[in-house]
Amino acid sequence: MATSVLDLFTIGIGPSSSHCVGPMRAARFFAEQMQDFGVLAKAHKIEVALYGSLALTGLGHGTNRAILQGLAGETPETVEPEKMESFLVEVESTGELAVLGHKIPFSQQEHLEYLTNEQLPLHSNGIRFSAFDSAGSELLQRVYYSVGGGFVVDGDGQPLKQTELRRPLAFPYQSAAELLSFASESGLRISEIARENERSFRSPDELETRLDEIWMVMQQCVVRGCRKQDQQTSYLPGPLRVRRRAPQLYQKLQSAPLASNGDPLSPIDWVDVFALAVSEENACGGRVVTAPTNGAAGIIPAVLHYFHRFCQGADQESVRRFLLTAGAIGILYKQNASISGAEVGCQGEVGAACSMAAGALAEVLGGSPAQVEQAAEIAMEHHLGLTCDPVGGLVQIPCIERNAMAASHAIHAARLALREDGQHRVSLDHVIEIMRQTGADMLSKYKETSQGGLSVNSIAC
Repeated sequence: MATSVLDLFTIGIGPSSSHCVGPMRAARFFAEQMQDFGVLAKAHKIEVALYGSLALTGLGHGTNRAILQGLAGETPETVEPEKMESFLVEVESTGELAVLGHKIPFSQQEHLEYLTNEQLPLHSNGIRFSAFDSAGSELLQRVYYSVGGGFVVDGDGQPLKQTELRRPLAFPYQSAAELLSFASESGLRISEIARENERSFRSPDELETRLDEIWMVMQQCVVRGCRKQDQQTSYLPGPLRVRRRAPQLYQKLQSAPLASNGDPLSPIDWVDVFALAVSEENACGGRVVTAPTNGAAGIIPAVLHYFHRFCQGADQESVRRFLLTAGAIGILYKQNASISGAEVGCQGEVGAACSMAAGALAEVLGGSPAQVEQAAEIAMEHHLGLTCDPVGGLVQIPCIERNAMAASHAIHAARLALREDGQHRVSLDHVIEIMRQTGADMLSKYKETSQGGLSVNSIAC
């Protein structure tokens, strides 16, 4: 299966791509299947069962509201985040859910089940949808898996939605070694190889438009995350009472211009603000870009904002090259390991995003393909074994701060690689495989279940 860069960068809502974006897509697809099979008008009841990680942290991640919105016909790209809570209240108060316009009785207590001790065979993030008529006879049943980054597969592991190839890929690489080989043979940069491959999916004009839209949404997300909050909205939703930090830090930095504070590391403070702003917006269920997941959505925008604001030569075309390079690296993680915290821990989310950002920054700062590969490898090597242990099942602690730390780490990795010649002992392919193996060996309590690590050893619990 060929993966497009734009499959990794999708516009959606927080707080989680695997627990919110993917389930919303699966729910809408099931509703459309009911319609296509001619059973929607007969449906009197829909039952939804969540398994594994979805069951254990679904409430904190907003899985329930995402599924209801998806059944109602919404998509992550177009749903209005500010209306989701009122929609949920309306469903509960009326006891009805309009599934693609067809109203059926629905109660979360009766029809949405969290099977915390069960897991379906293909992935921890399993969902089973069942539709019944008024006599209780089953009309349709489907199983889906939300496998990370908003990607969804059916019960047989086949993707629900796949970008169609218009022609064979110009550079069908399956590994970083093949990617470097294509770069050497063609004389092209990593971003240029990615661009050539994207032309197998869409026209050059559409590609530029989509990349520019992604960058615009990233910028808008930072702006929203930095705006001053009133007393009611200065805390993130949920029982942890986590205060937003980006607005206050933004105000402090605005009042101390770089030229006057004498601190050469001040740009790193801005990187923190950028990452926190996006991650806090994500935690509030706001509009973000999955990059490559929502839990790690602040890293690539923060590093890209750093490049755009503080580095010479930054323009719209270099922003596109940054995103193309990041996507080219992300495809390697998607195809050869995983970007799902429920499958391999946070090394597959924050680690992969950090690796993508490091390689992309090395590219736009003039690095060779070998230096880009080295930057991506350095970034992941030092995230190996990173667990996913969200406190309270919320995408807040340690997720938000972790994005800021990883963004700075990506910049450091890129700068270190640019001082080298691209020759190093551990390859990106090797570190991706080790990440996959480490994830397979990791106990499930450290993989987005809130059953181990920080999530059960925190005073905040």
